[in-house]
Amino acid sequence: MNVKPNTHGAEPVDLLSKVVLAKDLPWQKMRFPGCEMKTLLFDPKSGLATMLMKMDPGAVLPDHEHVLIEQTYVLEGSLADKEGPDAGIEVTAGNFVWRPAGSRHTAWSPKGGTFLAMFQIPNKFFDQADGKVVDASGKEWDPAWAHLLPA
Repeated sequence: MNVKPNTHGAEPVDLLSKVVLAKDLPWQKMRFPGCEMKTLLFDPKSGLATMLMKMDPGAVLPDHEHVLIEQTYVLEGSLADKEGPDAGIEVTAGNFVWRPAGSRHTAWSPKGGTFLAMFQIPNKFFDQADGKVVDASGKEWDPAWAHLLPA
């Protein structure tokens, strides 16, 4: 067993590799029409997430801010900035885009696509008519994630 003992009284740390059979995971519908995901890695303690995302042609991820660095590798199709400072930029299959902390935009997939997306902490979404800032699942952002921001 590949477990590192912990001398501080806590549970041992499991150091084994974690193999995710992505093809066997079901696609989960997101709250944004035409968007689905498969969670490959999610650490609720840090907010670190790696996901496969799929968007139907014309699907939109509404106005959101990348709280920390976001990285996306386009596996097939394309991902474009519909609104924001980079409006019109389209990233096609086989290419990679990363966005700095604090960047904000509306993303869409004009032709549809599949992407590998990596986040250091969940995005803030501003699509609420009531003015609330939420994460991709619809939870209020500050109570769920603000404690993870660097001081």
